[in-house]
Amino acid sequence: MSGSLEFAMAGGGTGGHVIPALAVARELRGRGHRPFFIGTRRGLEARLVPQEGFPIEWIEIGGLKGVGAARTLRTLWQLPVCVARSLAILRRRNAAAMFSMGGYVAGPPMLAAWLLRTPMVLMEPNAMPGMTSRWMARFVSRALVNFPEAAACFPEGRVEVAGLPVREEFFSVPPKPREEKLTVLITGGSRGSRRLNLAARESWPLFRQACFPLQLIHQTGPEMHAEMAQAFAASGLEGEIVPFLDDMPLAFTRADLLVCRAGAGAVAELAAAGRPAILVPFPFAADQHQLKNAEAMARIGAAAVVPDEEWNGRRMFDEITSLARREGGLETMGRAARAMARPDAARRAAALLEKGSA
Repeated sequence: MSGSLEFAMAGGGTGGHVIPALAVARELRGRGHRPFFIGTRRGLEARLVPQEGFPIEWIEIGGLKGVGAARTLRTLWQLPVCVARSLAILRRRNAAAMFSMGGYVAGPPMLAAWLLRTPMVLMEPNAMPGMTSRWMARFVSRALVNFPEAAACFPEGRVEVAGLPVREEFFSVPPKPREEKLTVLITGGSRGSRRLNLAARESWPLFRQACFPLQLIHQTGPEMHAEMAQAFAASGLEGEIVPFLDDMPLAFTRADLLVCRAGAGAVAELAAAGRPAILVPFPFAADQHQLKNAEAMARIGAAAVVPDEEWNGRRMFDEITSLARREGGLETMGRAARAMARPDAARRAAALLEKGSA
């Protein structure tokens, strides 16, 4: 195939949908094509996509799951308008194919692509595919999944395990030899997690009392940073409490173990870096997809899983010390995580889009 083509990128709202789509868009741009996004002004795409220099077309759509009757009715009213708008966009730009990350923002563009018989490549990041991915499964040309468990939701012969695009720096994180002091990285994402923050603070006296050799790197998010930093300064423990980590791959390099949520992006980064983790799934994630992601990691021996309602200071102390005292346990978990890494996800998606448009 030769020549520069326009490719539609659908999926927005959260970083888990936008960031992998941007990685595929960069790959397409590097191959001489002209990707453009379809998204909403409320989602993270409104900020991230223009920053990357990609054009974006706007639709106005909300979710359907767990949003209440009024929001559901509003979304159903918006749906035909958004499909018509998406049809006009795809026709005007003569889109050769569509790449979708799923999610409610991708619903109208995918319906429009199906009506136009535009080839679609869907990337499903979670072990339990979302509503849009399940509804559109039979209409996609190819489904690329991050977890083997998700493959059952797509037609046989049109699905493959390709992973999820993450920053190249995560694949360069070297194995970490065990040292006398255990370094634990705690992160609830860029906005932080109140549950993870409070449990960490409750654990500090227990680690101190046990004289456990520990160093913490804790990304609290901006809201709780000041109070957490002040309390940590008086804890007697070593480490750093920061609102945000600018260089997360470097933090992974320093860490022996992570404590984090189980979003698809976080799990893909753990796999790329080959780092063991204690996963505390966010309990209100749609379709319990974080729990399914965490369980998939636990099945291959890469992570321990603790329900959100059970996560507190005592449980954090018990889980970390138990894993640390298991001879070779963290190293084995890290190797299991690394075995799940797939560094060519963006390239594979771009190649399939080019093939579908040929």
